Amino acid sequence: MSYTALYRKFRPDNFSDVKGQDHIVTTLTNQIKANRIGHAYLFCGTRGTGKTTVAKILAKAVNCQNPRNGSPCNECEMCRAIQAGTSMNVIEIDAASNNGVDNIREIREEVSYRPTEGNYKVYIIDEVHMLSTGAFNALLKTLEEPPSYVIFILATTEAHKIPITILSRCQRYDFHRITIDTIADRLHELLQIEGVEAEEKAVRYVAKAGDGSMRDALSLLDQCIAFYLGETLTYDKVLDVLGAVDTEVFSRLLRKVLNGNVTGAIRVLEELITGGRELGQFVGDFTWYMRNLLLVKTSENPEEAIDVSSENLKLLREESEMVDVETLMRYIRIFSDLSNQIRYAAQKRVLVEIALIKLCRPAMETDLGSVLDRIRVLEQQMEERPVQQVIVQQGESRGKSGEMPAEPEPKPQKAAPEDLQKIVAGWKVIVNQTSGIFKQMLQRSIPKYNGETGEPVLFVEFQDFLGQSYVDNPDAVGELQEIIAAQTGKSVEIRMLVANQHQQSNLTQITVDQAIRENIHMDVVVEEDPEEME
Repeated sequence: MSYTALYRKFRPDNFSDVKGQDHIVTTLTNQIKANRIGHAYLFCGTRGTGKTTVAKILAKAVNCQNPRNGSPCNECEMCRAIQAGTSMNVIEIDAASNNGVDNIREIREEVSYRPTEGNYKVYIIDEVHMLSTGAFNALLKTLEEPPSYVIFILATTEAHKIPITILSRCQRYDFHRITIDTIADRLHELLQIEGVEAEEKAVRYVAKAGDGSMRDALSLLDQCIAFYLGETLTYDKVLDVLGAVDTEVFSRLLRKVLNGNVTGAIRVLEELITGGRELGQFVGDFTWYMRNLLLVKTSENPEEAIDVSSENLKLLREESEMVDVETLMRYIRIFSDLSNQIRYAAQKRVLVEIALIKLCRPAMETDLGSVLDRIRVLEQQMEERPVQQVIVQQGESRGKSGEMPAEPEPKPQKAAPEDLQKIVAGWKVIVNQTSGIFKQMLQRSIPKYNGETGEPVLFVEFQDFLGQSYVDNPDAVGELQEIIAAQTGKSVEIRMLVANQHQQSNLTQITVDQAIRENIHMDVVVEEDPEEME
C-alpha cells in the first residue's frame, strides 16, 4: 500500500478533532443541533488552518443519517460516501482552474435538481477569490436565493478580493492562526500513534516553523521523520533538515553587529552558508529572535508574550541589556524589508550581506533610527577612549624600556594643491552624483594626498574592506573623474586605496582653507593650539 502523508492521514473527520478553531466549531454544531443551517458560508483564513476540512465535515454533518452532538457519525452510508469522495451530493470546485462564467452557469443549472439521497446538495468552492468578475456576477443571484436543499461553502485565503455583494450574502467565519502550543500538542499525539520518539524542543520548533498552519507543521514533521527514519528526532536534527540556525549563532551575530564588526558578521554568515543553512529561513528566524529581544525589553511580563523556555528567556534577558529599543526596531525594520526582497531574489547572499553591513554601519542610512544608532556607536567609542589612552601610555612606557614605540602619523611637509582643495570642498556634492554601493563606499571614504611631494594626485581611501572591489577599477575611477570634471572643471589623477591595506605612509587629509577663503571672500583665522606652541 502506498504511503499517505501525515496531513492527509490524520485529517479530522469530525468537529471534535478540529484544533484551534473552537469559535467556529461551536457555532456550526449549535446550528446543526438547532436545525438553523445557513444557505451560504464564507470560510476565511491563512493556509492550513482547516477551512476545507471544516467544510467537508459540515457537508457530512448536514447529510448524516445519525448525527451525534452536531457532528457526523462517520458510519452511515452518506458519511462513508462523502468521506470517500463518491457522493453526488457534495461537489468540490477549485476556483483557481474553474473560474469562468461557463463554470458557474453549470452550477446554476445543476442546483435545480434535488439530491437523490440525503438532505442537502453542498457546493464547496475553494479559493473563491480567483473567480472572474463575470463569474461572481453569475453566482450572485443563485447565492442570494438558492433552493432550500442547496448549501454553498466558499473558502478563501484573500477575503478582501471578494466583491461586497458576495460577502453580504454569506455567513463569514474567520479561521485563526493556530497557536504553537496547540500545534505542538497535536504533533505529540500523532508521534505517539506513529511510534516515533522526539525531543520536546524539536517538536516545538517544528510547531513554530509551521507559522500558524497545522498542515505546514505536519508536512515539516513528515519531512524530518523521513530523513531520520527509525531514529529519535532531536532539536539539532530538525535544524539540519529545515536548514535552520541555532539561537546561539544569533547571539554571536548580534554581538558582532553591535560592535560594528562587519568582517566578523560576514564570517558568521559564511559559516552558515557553508553549513548548508537556508538563507530565507535564517532571515526569518533572526528577525524573530530580535522581536523576542524587543518584547523582553518593552513588555512587563515577557514570559506571557514570548513562547520560549525559562532557560532561553533568561538568556534573552541578558542579551537584551546590550542593545536599546530604537536600535532593535531599526534592525527589525531592515530584516523585515529583506525578508520581502529575498523571496524571489537570485543573489540572496548579496542581499543578506548588504543588510548586515547596514546594521553594522548606521552611517550608511539617513533615517531617525540610524541617527540614534550612530549616536549609540559614538557614545560607545567615547566610553572606550580612556581605555585606549591607557593602552597608548602603556605602549609608550614599554618603548622606554627598550621596545620601539608606535610611530606617530607623519605631518605633511607641503600643503595640498588648490585643485584638490576645491574638489574636497565640494566632495559631498560630487559623491551624491554617484549611485549604489559605490556611493555608499565613497560617503565613508577619506580624500587624501601625498604630504611629502604635494603632487596633484587625489587618493580616495576607503575605510571598509568592501572598497577593495573598486581598487584598480578603471570604470569606478573614470566615473569619479567625469563627475569631478563636470563639477569643478578640473581634471585630476585618482588612485583608490583601502585603509590598512596599502603601503602609502605619507598620505594625509586635505584641508580646504584656501578653497573656503575663495568661496566666502574673507580671511579664515586658524587659532593655534597653545600646547603645540609650547
